[in-house]
Amino acid sequence: MLAELITKLLMMILGYVYPAFVCFKTMEKNKVKIEELRFWCQYWIIVALMTVFERISDIFISWVPMYAEMKLALFLYLWYSKTKGTGFVYETLLRPFILKHETDIDKNLLELRSRMWNLASYYYHNFTELGPTKLFQVIESLASKHGMIERSSSKKRERNKSKASLAPRLNTIFSFNRVTRRGKNRSL
Repeated sequence: MLAELITKLLMMILGYVYPAFVCFKTMEKNKVKIEELRFWCQYWIIVALMTVFERISDIFISWVPMYAEMKLALFLYLWYSKTKGTGFVYETLLRPFILKHETDIDKNLLELRSRMWNLASYYYHNFTELGPTKLFQVIESLASKHGMIERSSSKKRERNKSKASLAPRLNTIFSFNRVTRRGKNRSL
């Protein structure tokens, strides 16, 4: 468990952090060498593809002993100055494959982009049509429930007020002694 944690930490540092820093330094130099920039661009293309395939393949082959260590060794092979495996992997494996299938890849990406756009516009259209309607239905439902509570509590208040105010009104109606405005009692 500790070995796996150390391997993953080393893979993050040596596979991503260090190459990213060296790539940054290469790009920020005053005189950038095209070969060096090309090397780091190739490296990041390979690492991006490895990361995508890794998410899928890790489920099936992560149980292989020393799998994480082999991935770490591959990262080191790709960028180490003496091996510079990036050039080899890019030129012998990746570049020929992509050049051979470039038109198919472009066609599939355009189709995927079109489908995603259609899907997004479909959901946006449904949301703009149904969203306000459903929102008003929810508000109406909440208001009606709240209104029922308010009506029942307001009816109780009215009954309580009528009972409380009934006694003083009856007293004033049936009172024989009325108080005038000047404060004098007047009998009927």
